[in-house]
Amino acid sequence: MLNKFGQLKKLTGNLNPDFPLRAPTWPTTVPRVPKKSRLGANYDTGWSRKYPVRLIRALFLDGVTRPLIKTLIPPTIHGEDRIKNVAAPVIFAANHSSHLDTPLLATHIPETFRHKTVIGAGADYFFDRWWKATLWSGLVGAIPIERSKVNRKSGELAESLLSSGWSLIIFPEGGRTPDGFGQLFKGGIAQLAKKANVPVIPIYIKGTYEALGKDSVKFKRGPTQINFGYPLRIDKDEDVRQFTKRIQAAVDELAYEIKSDWWTTKLAASKGEVPSLEGPQTKGWRDEWERSRDAAKGYKSRNRWPNSD
Repeated sequence: MLNKFGQLKKLTGNLNPDFPLRAPTWPTTVPRVPKKSRLGANYDTGWSRKYPVRLIRALFLDGVTRPLIKTLIPPTIHGEDRIKNVAAPVIFAANHSSHLDTPLLATHIPETFRHKTVIGAGADYFFDRWWKATLWSGLVGAIPIERSKVNRKSGELAESLLSSGWSLIIFPEGGRTPDGFGQLFKGGIAQLAKKANVPVIPIYIKGTYEALGKDSVKFKRGPTQINFGYPLRIDKDEDVRQFTKRIQAAVDELAYEIKSDWWTTKLAASKGEVPSLEGPQTKGWRDEWERSRDAAKGYKSRNRWPNSD
């Protein structure tokens, strides 16, 4: 018996002299199979949709976050009448200017949707640490969405939740604007709406970039605005790319409507004259804008597209 034990120790290279009383160490010549990460897109958010957590979240959003939002960045709501008869589930699609967009929408979408809505958040940013994943999924109902690559699990989770009656807030730009201009919408939202057979409600948010933009070093109090658009559905003869462009065009119109009015916006839209939130695409113009924007840092007055009044 002792001889066999000695042979076993010799084979394992004496990696653990206490074996078999303790677990053996891993032989250096044998490659380990990497453990699958339980963060990022693999983070399980199912616990955050159980009733006790939902109740805590509702109390937090309505009792803490909503009053803070009304105090610090008080929103004016437009277009709620356009969606008052829309039944859940839906996808809310908004431009993305600030981290403030998430709590602003989470507390000010209509009450019929508010407490059964999840928020698509970047898996690489909001779910890269346990504490961040727990905080965001627990307090605002976030689910991980892969932004840098196609992830089947992210899409399947969002689709299954929509099929179960949950609505979804998503920012199709995939990240906050770095300069105040809008960014091109990604096609995942249109694909998801098609698969789940749900309408998309376009939303334009104004004022959060001024309060806390991506490169801001401090928070600035000020008013905000939310403009809800009519629900959109993909047409039978429309592909995903076309539908994505139509959703983005609807958000552009909502932005222009705030600067002007409904009738002026409709006239401009009929002529194809609604300015895009992406701003002029001429490289020289954008380079000059960047230089003037950088030069204006530290000054109270800064022109921003399309919010310069």
